[in-house]
Formats: sequence, structure tokens, C-alpha cells
Amino acid sequence: MPARSDRLQASANRPASRHTTVASVALILKIVRVNLLRRHPIALAFIVLILLAATSPLPPVVDAATGAPPLDADLVRPTAYTALAPISNVLDTLTFLTVGRAIALLIVWIPALALWGWLRPGSRRRRIVTAVLGAAIVPGLGVAAVLLPRPVSRLVVADSAFTVIDYHAHTERSHDGRRGWTFHDLAEWHAAQGFGASYVTDHNILFSEDVTDPIPLLPGVEWSVYDQHIVALGSVTLIDRGAFGRDTKSMLRLFAELHRHGAIGIASLPEYWRSHWGDLDAFVAAGVDGFEIVNCAPKALAFPADARAQVLGLAARRDLLVVGASDNHGWGQVTCVWNVSSPSAHGYRSNRVIARPIALAQGDWEPWTAAYTQPWLMLRSLSWSERSSWITWILVILIYRAVPRRAGDPRGLGILARSLSLKVLKLRRPPQAQ
Repeated sequence: MPARSDRLQASANRPASRHTTVASVALILKIVRVNLLRRHPIALAFIVLILLAATSPLPPVVDAATGAPPLDADLVRPTAYTALAPISNVLDTLTFLTVGRAIALLIVWIPALALWGWLRPGSRRRRIVTAVLGAAIVPGLGVAAVLLPRPVSRLVVADSAFTVIDYHAHTERSHDGRRGWTFHDLAEWHAAQGFGASYVTDHNILFSEDVTDPIPLLPGVEWSVYDQHIVALGSVTLIDRGAFGRDTKSMLRLFAELHRHGAIGIASLPEYWRSHWGDLDAFVAAGVDGFEIVNCAPKALAFPADARAQVLGLAARRDLLVVGASDNHGWGQVTCVWNVSSPSAHGYRSNRVIARPIALAQGDWEPWTAAYTQPWLMLRSLSWSERSSWITWILVILIYRAVPRRAGDPRGLGILARSLSLKVLKLRRPPQAQ
């Protein structure tokens, strides 16, 4: 009865909440007191798109095997992330692009924004400057997505018996790792996003450091052999890579060699998809322990859903491990995937791959569509708190631009705060008797 009473009370409160929201929006529009459709069509269209995208939302994360949101895990966004949602979401979205889609997005948006800048009113010199700045927006955001420290989301699981783990990550010791990207940097990067442990799998270099803070780093290596990268986890020792680099047959012998050392071998993306797609049964016969089915590297995000389903089917039939890999090299601030590992299970059921839908979708869209599908996927991925943040920022900018200024008034937040307060006071002042 108490639970039913609570539900009835919540239902009764919903109309009042909706009325409050409507009243607040009406007050804001009255404060602005401008014809939005005439003066700010782009901003108004953007608000409409943000709300329209909410009719077909994407969950924050999904199980990569089933496509369903996990019931025991959720993506938690810190307050600063939500408050800065327009920046946070855009930078995250640019991180989750394949190489081809990134190029296509640049080809469309750089000239489009340059043209927008050139068509702005003003002197010829001002229009040239605006066009150059417009063209620099997307590349600048791309650099910021890779290098700018910022608040990030973290995965939280309900059961502490599970371990959130990364099976594939790099430091500066890899030839393509970011200079200065240390073991401690790698551990902090993972801890901030909810990982409880991570393997260190530098290219052809063994990991033997003792790092336990803020999370344990575990020993591994990524062996580069014939047209394939093999992620070795556990008790790894040096090998003669030349013996496994002559052809596919010699490469496949590496799995048995790893087993002799007490390690396991995971076939990495995108190599087995691009170079050995017809050899997957041979991988299984040779003793592969599992396959990556999600990898956050731009060249691997193109792995399509139908190919992922084939690998999942093979792994389920042969009881093999399937994993996700951040494949972090020090570039980028966020991961597209987490692994929830169960200590009581083995093989296929021992690990669940939890991924962002926007990352999984990259392989299912043609590169040339990126200029419009990537923003749309971003808007569909927003939570309601993020949508509210977006709309609030848009309205604040509109109010700022709508405020009439006296000659000599400087630009800045001061004029916005002063004028907004005056407008609110004017709205609340009772009408004077005639």
C-alpha cells in the first residue's frame, strides 16, 4: 500500500511539474521579447532538433552482444560535465569517429562554416577573418577532443563482485603512444571513467612495473606478427616475433606459444577483420582465447554490426572470450567501451562488453553521411539533464544578443546580468493606474 500511495502521489505531482516547466519557458520567452523565428532561426531550429531527438533517444550504454541497456550498470555524468554539456557532448562525439567519417565531416563542415563566416555582415576584412575562424572551428574542436582535459562520464556497476576492466591500452613506450603518457597517467585515465583495473599492452614491450594506485595495472603485451596484432594477457615472456611473422600459418602458432607461457591470446581489431576474416575458424583451431568485438581506435570503429554478430556467434559456440578495448594511446579523453568481468564465470559468459551506442553505430553508416548523422547521433544520446543544459545555454546566448545596449556599453556577462535583472523587475512591476 505505501508503494502504491507513493506512485499515486508521484502521478499527481506530474501535471504540476509540467505546468511549472511551461510557465518557466513562457517567462523566459517573455523576457527575451524578440521574434525568435525572424531574428534567430538557427538557434530556434537547434532547440527543435534537441527536443525532436528525444523522441528516439539512445541509451547511455548498451551490451554490445545484445544491444540492450544493461540493468546493473549505468553511465554517471558529473555535475561539471552536465553543466558544460554543449562542450562535453561535442568533444566526446568527435572522439567517436572512424577515419573515413572524420575526413567526410571535415570536408563538409570546414567549407560550410567558412562560407557562413564570409556571408556575415561587415567589412571585407571582417568577413575574411570570420570565414577563417569559421573554417578553423571543427579542426580546433578535434584537437580539443584529443588533448583538452575535461570532466568525463564513468561507468558504475551495481554489484561490487564484478570488475570493470580494460584489456588493451598503451603508454608512451609504444611507438605510436603519446609522448609523456606514463603508467600513472594511464591508471588515472581509467580510474576517472570507472575502471577498476587495466592491462598494459604496449607494442612488443613487456610490462613489469608495480602500479596499484589509483587502480592496478596488469601485465600484457600486444605482439605485432603477420598481418595481425595479438593481445597477450597474463604471464607473458619475450618471443622471437620473426618466427610468427612469415605467413598466416606461422602467425597462428603464437597462440600455442602463449599457452606454454601461461598467457592467453586475444585477436585484436581491426586486423583480423581486415586481413584474416576468412581465417576465423583457423584462429579457433589454433587456440585463440577470444576476440575483440569493440575497439575505440578510429580505424577499428568501422567494424560493422553484422560482422560483430558473426564473431559473437562463433565465440558463443566455441565458448571463447569476447572483449572490448579502449586501445588508449594517450590521445583522447574518453573511452567508448568497458568490460564487466565476472570472477565466477569462464569463457564466453565471463565478460560483458558495455559500449556507447554512438561508437557502435559508426560501422553502420557510410562515411559521407557523417556531417549530419554524427550530430544527430549526439543529440539522440543526450540525457534530459544534458538537453536542459543545451537549451539553457542557447537561451542565455539569445538573451545576451537581444539585450539593447547604450552607446559605450562593453560586451560581457555584466551587461547580460544587469539587463536581465532589469527585465525581470519590469515584468514583475504592477501596472500603474491611469
